[in-house]
Parts: sequence; C-alpha cells; structure tokens
Amino acid sequence: MVLGSRWVAQRADEPLAKAARNALAKIAAVLPRDLLDGFESSGLFVVAAQPQAHDSVDLAPLREAIRREHKIRIIYESKNADRTERIIWPIAVAFFERVRLLTAWCELRQDYRNFRTDLIVDLKPLGERYPRRRRAMLKEWRDAEGFTAQE
Repeated sequence: MVLGSRWVAQRADEPLAKAARNALAKIAAVLPRDLLDGFESSGLFVVAAQPQAHDSVDLAPLREAIRREHKIRIIYESKNADRTERIIWPIAVAFFERVRLLTAWCELRQDYRNFRTDLIVDLKPLGERYPRRRRAMLKEWRDAEGFTAQE
C-alpha cells in the first residue's frame, strides 16, 4: 500500500496526488510504534525514469464522470495535430510511467478507444448518464482486449 500510494503521490494529477499523500499521513498516524518505524524507513521508493507528459486539462472532472457514469465531450489533438471533437463514455484511466490513457466508448467510432490524457485539449462534463453500466462495459472491454479481471 505504501509503495502504491507513493507512486500515485508522485505520478498522478495534483488532486489525486494530494489524496494519496493524505492517505499515507492517515495510515502513519494510526500505526503502532513498531510498525511506524518500518513505515518511515521503508526502502521502497518511486523514481521516475522519464519526465511525465503534462495534462492541459484538469482530470478531476474526468474521474467524477467515470464514477457517475456520465458522458463527456472532449477536444482531442492527435500526435500530428489533427483535432477532433468526441462524445465519450469514460470507463477507466490507466497510469503509465510517462502518460495516462483514458479508456472510453466513443460515440463517433462506435467502439472503445484509448485517449492519451495529455492530448485532450478541452474536456466538458455533459451531466448526462450514458445508457450502459460502466462495470459491464469495463468487463466487455477487458474481454475484447484479452485482459483478465484483477484480484
């Protein structure tokens, strides 16, 4: 838990990083002294091998849309600078060393797509629930991609 929280504290956007730091502080506050020593002197560190791409939009509304199963509108700029407007149904965010990927159902393509969050130029929550349950969509996407459920 400590290693994962330290990773999030260093690699996530600021609101999520702050939540991870707060969680670590709360864990430390309730540990008995013998466990606290190990917590504070842990040899588990998170070191970034590469600079992280920076998102131009706040990802907190994206995480909220995932939780609420709401559609969002994005303006997405591809690597070759082509911009498209998409209405998507966000289902997950994957955190990699350098980038984050948003997995969503894309109304334009009528299929699941992955979007690099650093290439999202604008993001607007639409306040409209998408017609399917996120949990079912996530399972469908995992099955299509050949991923097994995490335990």
